[in-house]
Amino acid sequence: MGPAQQPAYPDPVAVDDVVTRLRSARPLVFAGECDQLRERLAAVTRGEAFLLQGGDCAETFAGVTADNTRNKLRVLLQMAVVLTYAASVPVVKLGRLAGQYAKPRSSDAETRQVDGAPVTLPAYRGDAVNGFDFTPGSRVPDPERLLEVHRTSATTLSLIRAFIAGGYADLRKVHHWNTDFVADSVAGQRYEAMANEVDRAMSFMAAIGADPDEFHEVDFHISHEALLLEYEHALTRHDSRSGAPYDLSGHFVWIGERTRQLDGAHVELLSHVRNPIGVKLGPTTTPDDAIALAARLNPANEPGRLTFITRFGAGRIRDGLPDLVEKVTAAGLAVAWVCDPMHGNTFEASSGYKTRRFDDVIAEVQGFFDVHHQLGTWPGGVHVELTGDDVTECVGGGEELLEDDLATRYESVCDPRLNRVQSLELAFLVAEMLRART
Repeated sequence: MGPAQQPAYPDPVAVDDVVTRLRSARPLVFAGECDQLRERLAAVTRGEAFLLQGGDCAETFAGVTADNTRNKLRVLLQMAVVLTYAASVPVVKLGRLAGQYAKPRSSDAETRQVDGAPVTLPAYRGDAVNGFDFTPGSRVPDPERLLEVHRTSATTLSLIRAFIAGGYADLRKVHHWNTDFVADSVAGQRYEAMANEVDRAMSFMAAIGADPDEFHEVDFHISHEALLLEYEHALTRHDSRSGAPYDLSGHFVWIGERTRQLDGAHVELLSHVRNPIGVKLGPTTTPDDAIALAARLNPANEPGRLTFITRFGAGRIRDGLPDLVEKVTAAGLAVAWVCDPMHGNTFEASSGYKTRRFDDVIAEVQGFFDVHHQLGTWPGGVHVELTGDDVTECVGGGEELLEDDLATRYESVCDPRLNRVQSLELAFLVAEMLRART
């Protein structure tokens, strides 16, 4: 049996040709940037900072526009300001973008009724593999798409860097980020009040002659699931400074719940690269599993190297997480603990749309915080699927979206995301949890 969750390409020669071209493609990130992020995550591991990781469930090639990129950056900057100001904690900002084009699937095939007859085609595995349209031609895995992943990821990253270098992330934009945005929502009004406080604080700093660089620039890194092995292998390069290998497709890469087999190819690959890395841990994970993964992936027990991203579901977090955290901590392992409150809380609405309840998302985060509080450990961050747009994909929240509202603007090609109002609401609620913790 081959590596888990890999596409069944019909033409191995075409795959080899694409991999050869990718090996000579320019890296998307630099080893020094990965090292910088590892230092930031070491602070998270020590309980001195909080990780905000967010972005699309699955990016699409068509979605790579300046507006879409700016909107995602904007909502992450807003959330980070809320967490930093309201909870007085440094926030590490990590986008789930510029590479999140592949998705694991529970089945290799999908069956639908077409003209009254069942039709079975390969499952959609993200734009990196095949097309979303339910047609035979669209669903055939095409390795040429990996080259498009590299191109569109480079475009997204260039846009992000341009926005940041151009001053978009300047704290003096704290009001501008709310324009035509959520001003008519409770979360937006609350944000605007907080922005006024930030303005007053900055005016005071200016009056006493202080104008630190941190007001005008921001550290922002990118991440994605290291799922397609040909792509990750091809973009792994040796650092000219140290000779060490880095996966230069992104600053931070993670192993999913479906590919974290200790003897699997994904664990093997990421055990050799120097990037900071993550592993998704679901409700079937035992403490022994986690300890063994840490031994493989972080044998030097280096702070900032390894992040455990837990995804239990709101109903299981309080029962499943304590034993895991307690035994990993007792083993003396330096890991950052991060909560993914999205993937364990997906269900199918009566209308057929996949969705999540905002209340379940919050309940899982609250359970995550409560467990860490009881154990005296640090709830290191949240990993959220979100968008900067006004989509209707998750029910509930201050806008009180109902299941009947899902069809209004359901744009995800995979899992449902929080919209920008819900994302801001989440940030305020997490800030309150952090304030209670510090």
